[in-house]
Amino acid sequence: MPGDARPQADPYRRSFDEAGIGLVILDGGTDRILDANPHLTTLLGYEAGSLTGRAVTILGDGPDLLSAGIRSWITANGSRLDVRIRTSPSSDTEALRTLVVERVDTDEIVRSEENRSALTAAGLGEWRLDLADGLLRVSRRAAHILGVPPGTSLTWTQLSDLMDAPEAEKVKTTIRAAIRDRAPFAIETRLRRAGDSVAVRISARGQAIAATGDRPGIVVGVLQDVTTRLGARDALRESEERLRIATSLAELGIFEWHMLDDQAVWENERMFAIFGRRSEEGALGKREFLGTVLHPDDRPAFRRAISMALRDDSTLQASGRIQRSGDGAWRIIDMAGRFESDAPDRLPRRLIGVVADVTERRIAEERQALLIRELHHRVKNTLATVQAIVGSTARTASSIESFYEAFVGRIMSLAHTHSVLTEDAWQTASLRNLLENELRPYGDGASDAPGARRIVLDGPPVDLASEVAVPIGMAIHELTTNAAKHGALSTQEGRVAIVWSVTEDAAGKTLHLDWSEFGGPRVRPPTRQGFGSRLLQRVLTAQVRADIAASYPPEGFRLTMRAPLPARTEGLNPLA
Repeated sequence: MPGDARPQADPYRRSFDEAGIGLVILDGGTDRILDANPHLTTLLGYEAGSLTGRAVTILGDGPDLLSAGIRSWITANGSRLDVRIRTSPSSDTEALRTLVVERVDTDEIVRSEENRSALTAAGLGEWRLDLADGLLRVSRRAAHILGVPPGTSLTWTQLSDLMDAPEAEKVKTTIRAAIRDRAPFAIETRLRRAGDSVAVRISARGQAIAATGDRPGIVVGVLQDVTTRLGARDALRESEERLRIATSLAELGIFEWHMLDDQAVWENERMFAIFGRRSEEGALGKREFLGTVLHPDDRPAFRRAISMALRDDSTLQASGRIQRSGDGAWRIIDMAGRFESDAPDRLPRRLIGVVADVTERRIAEERQALLIRELHHRVKNTLATVQAIVGSTARTASSIESFYEAFVGRIMSLAHTHSVLTEDAWQTASLRNLLENELRPYGDGASDAPGARRIVLDGPPVDLASEVAVPIGMAIHELTTNAAKHGALSTQEGRVAIVWSVTEDAAGKTLHLDWSEFGGPRVRPPTRQGFGSRLLQRVLTAQVRADIAASYPPEGFRLTMRAPLPARTEGLNPLA
């Protein structure tokens, strides 16, 4: 090394060697190290004098390696060390460069101006509360958030005036606890911004730092205006609450199914209620749903619906029967959902959808369809009966007046039977009610009252389905009318007894009915077939498939009927 490259006077040399900061002298032409003091070699992990004559590239690379500012140098063991470099012009020659080097604390780097810019960009403002004087000092960004001029220091009174009393008390309690416990804290509060009194919501985070030596205790932290974010959060919560209420009122279960691991998440209690599961049992995956819960006959359709929704990127629409856990009942569900992916170009990863229990609705729809078919059938039979009434009445009537009287009576009887059927939820009519309604005008009172024995009704309760109630009702009307005009009910002494029973065998139930008249005029067999006979033959035998036998002993007319009773249609029962 040339002699003029080193300090010549011993005092200068001693100052160089004993300096408490790192010093390095560089050759400005070759960028070689001419000298480095012991503080620097120790800082970098080298032995004293071992850096002399070495190229500066041993310290690192890059055009800014030796520039003023914070740089990262390589130590003797290859690790990185953050240092601050300041340049000092040489007093001897411009070919020499002297650098002052000192270690930089990592916290100082974190608190650098660049990081302050990043905090500002993130909407964060720094603050510091000095416990010695009780003043809150804020950065420019924090001052802007609070609405105070930059450089303002706030007293607690000034700060609390920006808040309502409960909010101010909450902030005070939180900071006191942080000072006492030496623990970090986070708090959200509402305040009115100074200057314009605009209501904002502030999020503050901080940490208490205890006093050390002559340094008093402080509380430092950052604050942020979160008005927009919390407003969006509240709006989202309100939207979720509205969705929860809507799905609850609609009794919809909400679910999410993840395809890759076949795991499901049931979002509300309605899902568990529909499937009859407890929340601790968890949700059902696709494998268990299709394999054990869904009815075997409905599984192929469900699989096709899932495949179609995936292939066409469309809404999943599927329906089927499930066996509810716990009670084992079969329920009908409708399912709707949409497959979603994490990115537009990726395959779907999950299905989000809803489930509705539509069992009662489906039963109601089936019952409605059955009622419509029943109505069509009944109207057809009624029109056929009316046609028979018109034709037969016309052929037997001797005048317009007699035709009108007979025709109106028969139509009213027909209408009454229909009224009885309509009023009954089962669409049935009681045999006893049909008989009582027709025979009541000819009794001495209620047919079952003591002493009122002109009309005798004896038999078990029998509900007649609509398809047999109408023709049997018409037959009862004709028998009653004939008895009132020509038979036992035409005299005060005459009596009518109707006895019936029901038997049952493998073919079903059969009604046995006997109509017997006593005490009336002497009976002779008719010389021609009247309307009643034709109705019994046409209507009862054709519509009821009944076997009828009529006899005319002198003491009174008698008729026996044996008619099969159709089973009641379960679908017409509203309580089924």
